[in-house]
Amino acid sequence: MFTGTYTAIVTPFIQDRLDQTALRKLIQRQIHAGVDGIVPVGTTGESPTLNYEEHIEVIARSVEFANGKIKVMAGTGGNSTAEAVYLTQKAEEVGADASLQVAPYYNKPSQEGLYQHFLAISRVSKLPLILYSIPSRCGVEIAVETVRRLAVATPRIVGIKEAGGNADRVSQLRAALGKKFAILCGDDSLTLPFMSVGAHGVVSVASNVIPKQVADMVKAYAKGDSAKALKLHEQYYPIFKDLFIETNPTPTKAALAMMGLMKEDCRLPLVPMSAKNREILKTTLKKCGVL
Repeated sequence: MFTGTYTAIVTPFIQDRLDQTALRKLIQRQIHAGVDGIVPVGTTGESPTLNYEEHIEVIARSVEFANGKIKVMAGTGGNSTAEAVYLTQKAEEVGADASLQVAPYYNKPSQEGLYQHFLAISRVSKLPLILYSIPSRCGVEIAVETVRRLAVATPRIVGIKEAGGNADRVSQLRAALGKKFAILCGDDSLTLPFMSVGAHGVVSVASNVIPKQVADMVKAYAKGDSAKALKLHEQYYPIFKDLFIETNPTPTKAALAMMGLMKEDCRLPLVPMSAKNREILKTTLKKCGVL
């Protein structure tokens, strides 16, 4: 089962190319911090701006640098089923442990379309598949009943990253799918509320910046130490919020650059943070003891 903390890791660029040295250092930092896994080339990894070759290279390098010490849940979804199939097969070839499958975006398929899309992917790969429901970006939600149908139809679909911002959905999913189906929170600020009603952990953006703190928070709650978990949540909540002061992953890359871990470079259409928001983020990082 996929439980704990999975970092939706950024894709570091230098002169618009993958910075392998920085990626290696970022992943080693994640390993040392005690996270359970990383998610390369998700939204935070700027997947829409990478071509197929780059996409697979990032996954391959992530597998290499993780070196079996943490899991690699590769982002291989797409709004074209053929694209998602291709990327998932390639991710399996280069050694990923699982695949994160975002709901097809922009084209807004019906629930039957979503069902057929994910089922088709499950038939061409042996990788465990984690669904990813984020209606704010995709324009469509993977309905609880659709998730249940998929879990019944194939053993390959083993969990969901739930990023709809609604703890009630977690209760609905848990009731429909039982205890063995993995539910991971998709919003750092909602990790503890989601875990309190049945989620098993988080796919975190903040753990790019504070991996040990997020991992410790999730572990504490899972072990029944809710007081410690709440203390960590309260201490780092300002970071959870301010990493989304502009579109993800722009603030996260800015924070990592301030920490001297990588260049800040994003690919268009993402642009550097405004001076005002950069100062807000910098102040928050200082107050939380990161800088």
